[in-house]
This record gives sequence, C-alpha cells and structure tokens, in this order.
Amino acid sequence: MEQAPGSPQDPQNQGPHGARELPTCYRHPDRETGIRCVRCERPICPECMVDAAVGFQCPQCVRGGSGTGHSPAASRPRTLAGGTVTADPRLLTKLLIGINLAVFLVQLSVGDRFTERFVLLGHAYVPQLGSIEGIAQGQWYRLLTAMFLHGSYIHILFNMLSLWWVGAPLEAALGRARYLALYFSAGLAGSAFTYLIAAPNQPSLGASGAIFGLFGATAVLMRRLNYDMRPVIALLAINLIITFGLSGIAWQAHIGGLVGGVVVGYAMVHAPRERRNLVQYGTCALVLAAVVVMTLLRTAQLT
Repeated sequence: MEQAPGSPQDPQNQGPHGARELPTCYRHPDRETGIRCVRCERPICPECMVDAAVGFQCPQCVRGGSGTGHSPAASRPRTLAGGTVTADPRLLTKLLIGINLAVFLVQLSVGDRFTERFVLLGHAYVPQLGSIEGIAQGQWYRLLTAMFLHGSYIHILFNMLSLWWVGAPLEAALGRARYLALYFSAGLAGSAFTYLIAAPNQPSLGASGAIFGLFGATAVLMRRLNYDMRPVIALLAINLIITFGLSGIAWQAHIGGLVGGVVVGYAMVHAPRERRNLVQYGTCALVLAAVVVMTLLRTAQLT
C-alpha cells in the first residue's frame, strides 16, 4: 500500500530507533516545524504562519483566498511583523547595495571634493572646498549622505557583505516598509550620535551604523522566535571587538546604530496586533525625534 509523504507511517519521517522527526516548512526546507496550514495541511514555520479564524494558514492559501470568504486582496499574507509577503523579499537589500556601490563609483570618479561635500562632519574648515563646512553650518543632509559613502575597497566590501548576510533575511522577516524604516532610523541614529560626541573636525562615513542596527534587530527577532542566539551574539561580539580594537573606526556610529536598531526592532516584532502600525512607526518617529534633539544640542554647542 502506498504511503503519502510526510504521513505518520512514512519511514522518511522517522529518526533513529523509529522516533518521528518534525517535518520541514514547505517554503523553508531547513526549518523544522510542528505547525500545519489548516487548509492544505502543509507544514509552515513561524515566518510563514498567517493568522486565520481557526489556527494558521500558509501564504499561498491566503493569497488565493481559498475558502476564506474574502477576496485575495483582502487576505494578503503577512510577515511576522505585519508586512506584506512579496515575490522578491530581498529586493530592497539589493537596491541598497546597488546604491552604495553606485555612490562609491562616483567617489572614485570625482575624487575627494565629492566625498568632502557629503561626508559626516561637525564643524571644520575643508581645504578642498575652501570654506567652513559641517552640520553645524546647517548641512543636516550630511547625516543621511554619509550613510552611503565609503573610504576604501575593503570598507565597502565588508559593509556590503554584512548588509547582504544580515539585511536580506531581516527584510524577508519584516517586510519592505518596516525594513526600510528600520534601516534609516538606525543609520540616522548612528550619524546623530557621532555628531553629538565626536570631535567636530572628525569626518565619518559608511553604512556601518545602519548595519549595526540590523544586527541589533536580528538579535531581537531571533529572541522572539526562540532561535539559537549564539551565532548572532558571536557575530556581534566580533564586530564590537573590531570596532573598539582598531583605530580609525567611528565607534559612535556603530553604537548609536545598534541602540536604534534594538529599539526599533523590538517595536517591530513585539507590537500588539491591534495597534501594530501605531507602535511600529511611532517608535521610528521617536527615534527620529531623538536624532533631531541630538543634532540641535550639538549645533547649539558649536555655534
């Protein structure tokens, strides 16, 4: 008699000594799960679970509106944080990497004059521009533009690899809008903290602040899903050792971004369902308000 794959009698679902093993998610074969879609009965992991009136459904059943009584548009599958599941869940990470690479090519083509105009700088005379420049001079755009500048091939290579390794899975878990809000909130927090406590003539550049924010949010997410925390803690510890162990690194951007990422990440994955948008985007607004306050305080000191 034939046996259906994954059935209780399927020998492939049994481990040593006949002990049954958990099935794996049909969308993520590397993740074991004990949850099944209440409609098609396929195994689904926490990232793929979509709340239904009874139990959970898989994204494909929800997208098709199978038996829900609602149109597919009203039953779009959602990520753990409430974002919409998309065909390419890593699109924004690819675009961010592309923008960083494009700006780096412009830096190489135009030279130091371009970099000096957009690097994070508090208040200093810049010989290439022949004038006093900096955020204290009203150039607040430097808080943002510095996030897309890099100082060397090694610098951008390391940052872009980190952005892909950490950012791509996080984008898939949060959804595009929330991921983008997290990225820029953390990056601006890192820039503002650098401006607040670093020397006014110390230039700073790089995507590291935003990437450390992604590290922090990833740790929060893994804790929320009860995953093994040791890999992300080890990776974060190595990066912090590098941050404080090597000279020429703006540790202020790393710490500011990390704190911003943890705060926003916690709001993203722990917000109550009935007030999810308010809590998530309200927290982002609070982080941005802190950015404004730090910037105003430092500007008042320097002018």
